[in-house]
Amino acid sequence: MKNRFVEYFSSISPLTVEEAEGIAQSMQTRSFQKGDFLVREGQIASKTYFVLEGCIREYILLEGEEKTTNFFTEDQWAISLNGLSPGKPSTHYWVCAEDTTVVAGDEQQAQALFERFPQFQTISRTIMESALAEQKEALSSYYTDSPEKRYQKLVQSRPSLIQRIPQYQIASYIGVKPESLSRIRKRMASSPKKD
Repeated sequence: MKNRFVEYFSSISPLTVEEAEGIAQSMQTRSFQKGDFLVREGQIASKTYFVLEGCIREYILLEGEEKTTNFFTEDQWAISLNGLSPGKPSTHYWVCAEDTTVVAGDEQQAQALFERFPQFQTISRTIMESALAEQKEALSSYYTDSPEKRYQKLVQSRPSLIQRIPQYQIASYIGVKPESLSRIRKRMASSPKKD
């Protein structure tokens, strides 16, 4: 798993042997069981998580109902946008949707790495920009696409989620009730495939 984490960084920017070893040594791998919470609303989300295996579901509570806002799976970072403002409490929950193994990091670890390897500041900025762009695209899709279009995009971009996540959580993510998702799935199944 250490190799996987190092390979992820190498895909962003070539690393020297020393830099690769520095990343591997700084890794703090943690395993959680399905149903474990990593953060709850009101807590300070001081850690970021890189998913090695499994899935973290992000949701908010709206009038007592869970609204799924994101899924973080293998090779993705769970980064709380609230965490960018020090001391600001979380507005969401992160719960493991499956047994999950992550690399956990925090600001102190990051600063120690930046001090030893200044190039990591650039890599870190690239990771943050990518995470922000993904979240902005998801939010934009929520406002501009129909639920059916959002579901189609999800099937195309993240097909494994459809198999791994309960349908009621997928429905919540695209902004519909489970019965509406069933109708969307039936329409998609009966529509002719385009080449």
